[in-house]
Parts: sequence; structure tokens; C-alpha cells
Amino acid sequence: MNLKFTKLIILILICGLFSGCNASKKLSYKTDTDKNLVIVTSFYPVYISTINVTKNIPDINIINMTKPQTGCLHDYALTTNDLKTLEKAKIFVINGAGMESFIDKVIKQNPHLKIINTSKGIALLKDKKTGEPNAHVWVSISNNILQIKNIAEQLEKLDPKNAGKYHKNAATYIAKLKAQRQKMHRGLENIKNRNIITFHEAFPYFAKEFNLNIVAVIEREPGSEPSARELKETINTIKKYKVKALFAEPQYPAKSARTIAAETDTKVYTLDPAVSGELKPDAYIKIMDNNLKSLQEALQ
Repeated sequence: MNLKFTKLIILILICGLFSGCNASKKLSYKTDTDKNLVIVTSFYPVYISTINVTKNIPDINIINMTKPQTGCLHDYALTTNDLKTLEKAKIFVINGAGMESFIDKVIKQNPHLKIINTSKGIALLKDKKTGEPNAHVWVSISNNILQIKNIAEQLEKLDPKNAGKYHKNAATYIAKLKAQRQKMHRGLENIKNRNIITFHEAFPYFAKEFNLNIVAVIEREPGSEPSARELKETINTIKKYKVKALFAEPQYPAKSARTIAAETDTKVYTLDPAVSGELKPDAYIKIMDNNLKSLQEALQ
């Protein structure tokens, strides 16, 4: 019995040794995911731009760091999950222009992370009251085209083997954006009263592009309801400029806009700054098309 028992122990040890080697091989094996180029985007509009530039290119994994319903990244604080997501990334695509106030922290914790600043070279408008640069550059189709070019050009340098594909994808998407921009110019060219009131400071670039005049802003920052004095000033502005419509945003409650509308016999419509929506390549163009329809209904 002792001899049989001894042989059994030896057999168990040998099996354990071989299974241990197999386990080691499994742990060191790199999956297809490990081979992917992981690109993280800061928020929704940057994500939509990036998936168009990288469309149908294999072995690229695009991750949007923040949830689509986050909206603009005003005073956004990085979460533990965000930092874990960025640890996986080789490239971080941001809007820039001050939108990602946390970027210094990201660079400090991830010194080897490559940053693509999509607003590089874009002429920034300044807030009339604060003097700070307005970061909502993507709401202008022309600026968004420049952002697409920035993404493509920098990806071509960082991933040269796919340079031709990035360039081709960018050119295809830019052609679609130019067609939408032309459609909007044609659709708005006969509007006479171009005075509008927007919900917050997301639309100066959009207004400049389509020759609209923002005469007042209901809330300087989302969630900061206007004071009684500010409400009165907005009501007086509506009367002075004969404003026909107020524009709220689908991402935020329209309580303040409805209050003003009730006092001035105006209507509340929607303008979407494209900070949330479907996670599809044509999402931005669809949002802009809906903005065109909303403006035509409100102003013509």
C-alpha cells in the first residue's frame, strides 16, 4: 500500500507541474485586444469625430471616457474609472481650448500618453463677460472640420502604417460635413430676423457660422438659474430686439426658458450643442440637420 501511495503522490505532483506550466502560458498569452491600438476620447463630440476618422480600420479600439449624457465637461472631476480607462490608452483625444480642465492631472499620471488636441490652430472666441476662451468649438461645422483634420494628421504620425486609411476616412467625412454646412446656409439664407436667445454659452461659434445674432443667454452655465434681475433684463432684450424664439438644450431642464416665454409670448424651441446622442458615425450630422429644422420653424 505504501508503494502504491508513493506512486500516486508522484503522479499527482507531475500532473500539477505540467498544469502549472500550462497556466503560466495562458497568463502570458496576449489576446487580440492586447494588440489593439487603444484610443480614448474625452467626451461625446470628440468620440463621434474620432470614430469617423478610424472607421473600418482593424485593431483599433475607441473608448469614450465619459458617459454620453455627461454633456460639456464644465468643472468635470475625473473618476477612478476614468483613470483606469486612461491607463489602457496609448492616445487620448481631447477637445482642448480649456474644455478638459483636468488635462494636467492626466499628463502627470500618464507621462507617456499621447495627447491629440483637436482644437489646435482654431481661432477661439472669448466670453464677453469673463474674457475666457469659449471651448465649444465643435458646434461650428467649419471648426469641426478642422478638428477632424487635426485628428487625422496626428494619428497619421502616431500610427503611420494606417496613415492612408486615416486620411481617406477624414476626407470622406469632411465631404459629408461640407454638404451639411452648405445645406444649412441655403436653408437659413432667407431668414430676416436673426436675433436669438440661447440657453447657455454653447452657440457663439454656431451663430457666427450661420450669421445669427445671440442677443442674450438665459443661463451662463447650465444649472445656474438666472436671478430676478437677469430674467427682467432678458425679457427687456426680447422686446427690444423683437425676438421670436428662445432656444433650450435637450440635455438640460428648460424651466427658465419656459418662464421667460410665458412672460413674453414667445415660444421655446431646441438647439442641440451635440454633447450627447447616438454613438453612431452620422450622429453629429443628424443633430445639425435637426438644428436646421428647429431654426427654420422658429424664425421663418
